[in-house]
Amino acid sequence: MVLLFHNSHNEYYRHPFGAVPCNKKITIKLKIQSEKIPNHVEVLVSINDKQHHYPMILKEDNHNQYIYEGEVITSSFPCLMWYYFHVMIDGKSLYYGNNNKMLGGIGEVRYQIPSSYQVTVHENNLSTPQWLKEAVMYQIFVDRFFNGNDDKSINNVKTNSLIHSHWENSPFYIRDIEQGNVVRWDFFGGNLLGIIRKLPYLKELGINLIYLNPIFESSSNHKYDTADYKKVDSMFGSNELFRELCTTAKKYGISIILDGVFSHTGSDSIYFNKDGNYPSLGAYQSKASPYINWYRFEDYPDKYDSWWGVESLPNVNELEPSYQDFIIHDHDSVCKYWIRLGAKGWRLDVVDELPDEFLKMLRSAVKGIDSEAVLIGEVWEDASNKLSYGQKREYLFGNELDSVTNYPFRKTLLDFVLGSINASEVHSRLMSLFENYPLHHFYSTMNLIGSHDVARTLTLVGEMPSEENLSLENRYKLELSPDQRNLAIARMKMLSLFQMTFPGMPCIYYGDEVGLEGYGDPLSRKTYPWGNENKDLLDWYKNIISIRHEYDALKTGKWLSLIKDGDLYGYLRVIDKGIDVFNQAKKNNSLLVIFNRSKYTSHSINIDLSTIPHNKTIIDLIASNSSNKTIEVQRESIRLKIMPLEGKVLLLS
Repeated sequence: MVLLFHNSHNEYYRHPFGAVPCNKKITIKLKIQSEKIPNHVEVLVSINDKQHHYPMILKEDNHNQYIYEGEVITSSFPCLMWYYFHVMIDGKSLYYGNNNKMLGGIGEVRYQIPSSYQVTVHENNLSTPQWLKEAVMYQIFVDRFFNGNDDKSINNVKTNSLIHSHWENSPFYIRDIEQGNVVRWDFFGGNLLGIIRKLPYLKELGINLIYLNPIFESSSNHKYDTADYKKVDSMFGSNELFRELCTTAKKYGISIILDGVFSHTGSDSIYFNKDGNYPSLGAYQSKASPYINWYRFEDYPDKYDSWWGVESLPNVNELEPSYQDFIIHDHDSVCKYWIRLGAKGWRLDVVDELPDEFLKMLRSAVKGIDSEAVLIGEVWEDASNKLSYGQKREYLFGNELDSVTNYPFRKTLLDFVLGSINASEVHSRLMSLFENYPLHHFYSTMNLIGSHDVARTLTLVGEMPSEENLSLENRYKLELSPDQRNLAIARMKMLSLFQMTFPGMPCIYYGDEVGLEGYGDPLSRKTYPWGNENKDLLDWYKNIISIRHEYDALKTGKWLSLIKDGDLYGYLRVIDKGIDVFNQAKKNNSLLVIFNRSKYTSHSINIDLSTIPHNKTIIDLIASNSSNKTIEVQRESIRLKIMPLEGKVLLLS
């Protein structure tokens, strides 16, 4: 019998671990158990579909157990490298490659060409701004956050819009019967002045970065149908008010980033002007329009390329020079204009629709104005190996994005607390991201559990009926029962604690911190419940955010999975010897974070601390009862009892 073994998550088998720069030596090992010595062992490496064969040398021979080692030099340019093993024993071929889930780590033996392991090769000088790794982000859907006008009047009401008379109403869409298009948009009156007036609240919560859903002029409430890239929508305020928001926020230590929708515009816009609401000559109106080359017409003017077939969102040609000049290159281009006005960067909507060439130029322009400004891409999958329109994307190679939306993180956490995966699977999924993302990106990812594009997290974890099985009427009627709400809040506390203690930038979707619930759009975009907040949950958020801010180890310390046993998952965050993972001088700290996702069962566990920096007395930073805050170390170990739906953060040193 022949056994092969390689674990890409273990530095003994692949060194260095994870993503690596160009022209870097990687040492790769394969363990073989066989009664017969192998005839030939090699590692096959693919770069841009070209395969290279690297012979492996026998390094250890110990009673029918052989360790073979090979050295691979990464490519001279950023790319994805892929590798698997080929072994010849007694004239027969065996292969060893990635597992079926493509998560890296321990692989599988095959009798034919297997799936390959991934190595992300990035630019040598790759980095992301340090402040991003230490930020706690808050996402605001402006119309639904707060109306800052003293009399609660609504600014510059749009023609044919529906204005809610009560802030507490539920949002809804008024659609035409035949095609389902929205024919009247509903508004509640949230504005930029409201955000300015709530900056003290956000400061107290612990926020130091605000991400605004689109604020530019458009006919909708969501503003993803841009009408004028250089004008704040008059319902929200003005360009000068945005400047004031940035200036005031900065005094509170808070930065602002904007939502950039550069893959499409609105049909009702200066540029397309399908409805004739603007004095400009739009592309829909005439082929003589200066914007005609921005769009792709199949049968002029009524058949044109649009985002997912939505006629109100005509796609643009991002490689059109005049469009690039307008968005990127001009002295007063869109991306530069708003950075100069005070924005600290852009969250790029549907970034997979934007060509790599466009992203590289956008990055250069933005960083040229402010080297610390950031670009965050909306990506729903592992961003390191994302395929878009048949093209391998280059988001994380070092010359495009600083961060991406971490939806794989969100899915992993939800699957765990809802019981569809165990702690071992959590470990495998998170290690896959850790392995595939360059270190700077892994510590800068936008770690969200809620957003405007998904149902409210509280509803999802409260064991409500699936949205897909409900009528629209029932989606509006159903609310969490008291028991469901208690369960949901307990799970929400675990999820948010995970957010605040894991590498990356936690992002709070407005209202999640006070218990907003609701199914998907538009119910996930309800107004913030001022005066009706869940104070217990809000206090929880304030506490755990303050803990994150207090301990550098929770921001840029090492991350090591420690416990992965069924219901229990736990990890260490460590800064030792005075430096973090980026060689920055930081205060030494060791913290253990552990979760029990079971609804009913408590678990007791012994934890060996012999290899972990620790004091003789350990502090439970979450315990509400002061008598339970200290834990004595006995013989280099501690014994913990983790109650159902409990998360702990233990300060070890």
